[in-house]
Amino acid sequence: MDRPPTGRGCRAGFGYRELSGLVNVARNMKDLAARRLRAQRLIGEPFKSPVEAVRRLTAVQSQDYPAAKWALGLRSRRATDAGIDRLFDEGDILRTHVMRPTWHFVLPEDVKWLLDLTAPRIRRGLVARHRQLELDDRTIARASAAFAKALAGGRHLTRPELGQVLRAARISPEGQRLPHLLSIAELEGLIVSGPGADDSSRMPCSRSGCANRELSSDQRRSPS
Repeated sequence: MDRPPTGRGCRAGFGYRELSGLVNVARNMKDLAARRLRAQRLIGEPFKSPVEAVRRLTAVQSQDYPAAKWALGLRSRRATDAGIDRLFDEGDILRTHVMRPTWHFVLPEDVKWLLDLTAPRIRRGLVARHRQLELDDRTIARASAAFAKALAGGRHLTRPELGQVLRAARISPEGQRLPHLLSIAELEGLIVSGPGADDSSRMPCSRSGCANRELSSDQRRSPS
């Protein structure tokens, strides 16, 4: 590299060595960005399928369901919007609360260990909010039992329907109580988000899980 000119064009104390360092930093950043894009499969060889994408990435943030499908489609060969919906509706890809208090796409075989790893920390972070909502351990246990009973046998229920389940159990679902009780049931492995997540005319559904957090193929296919 030619030495930079001296004089009016150079700031005092900023010479060839400093400029050369900045050039190297820029090159390294460009290389780092390319490595990151390749590791995320946004460039280079895509994953063979959306299922493989979720398997390799482990958990894909999916609070915004359409955007989450797009994230899988960008990384997968020959993925379609309808195809990802079908994988989700049939339970090949699940959507539940792991990692932090928001939905993520995960695979059925990964639910147990992800919840074992992250659910206790998430629940500790919600203690103060649950106190505000008057959700004590007894209320949470009663709500989870009511959800599990209502979703048994492969039933799918929407959020308003699960609110009615709580009312029948004499538990108020008002305000933020219902979404928090549903989140806890997901953190306990009792339920996961069910089919119809991309249908704006319906509230999100839930489908049954099981107490040991391992979803059988029959349970995965059950409606939510």
